[in-house]
Amino acid sequence: MPSDPLILGFDTSAAHCAAALLCGDRVLAATQEDMKRGQAERLFPLIEEVLADAGASWPDLAAIGVGIGPGNFTGIRLSVSAARGLALARSIPAVGVSSLDALAHDATGPVLACLSAPREHAYLAGYRTHHALAPTLMALSDLPDALSEPGLTCIGSAAQSVAETLKARVMPPAHASAPAIARIAALRWQDAPARPAPLYLKPADAAPARDTAPTILA
Repeated sequence: MPSDPLILGFDTSAAHCAAALLCGDRVLAATQEDMKRGQAERLFPLIEEVLADAGASWPDLAAIGVGIGPGNFTGIRLSVSAARGLALARSIPAVGVSSLDALAHDATGPVLACLSAPREHAYLAGYRTHHALAPTLMALSDLPDALSEPGLTCIGSAAQSVAETLKARVMPPAHASAPAIARIAALRWQDAPARPAPLYLKPADAAPARDTAPTILA
């Protein structure tokens, strides 16, 4: 196997199942399958296919990078749980990577990472922007003019809508989801990262129960 550490990146935070294997600066294998359902059944076979394509196996991994959202609640829980379990089983670090960080990775200049969210909203984060913007959920109709600035680039699934309002340009991400996650994890895995945790920016869509909870008898 190559002398550089092998970093596995995977993501199920959106309507896809994606994995990539990174060695140094080279992506040895990567794949992404669009799907709205079935990520739980597909994730591990997909990872094993990526490992096989690169001629690698589980014991070869030095670290794991996983997408933590924002995005789909179920998908985020799935991938974060998988990463924690794999890290524990292999005794290797797992690095949680925001989907917004992955979008902006290796972009230059002021960037807004823009992910589509339900009900005409978007998940946004600013990188090298004049007005700092931490990851947030915002209605597309409420975008403040203060976010606009010269040279601003919007990247992501909601980029076109955001750019039209802010008079910014639209660019594709430099890397696909899983390779970007692996690249960011490669920069962080030796710094004793905290266990991956979901990045939720909106409440779950499930409605609370209308009926009173039953009395539990001792």
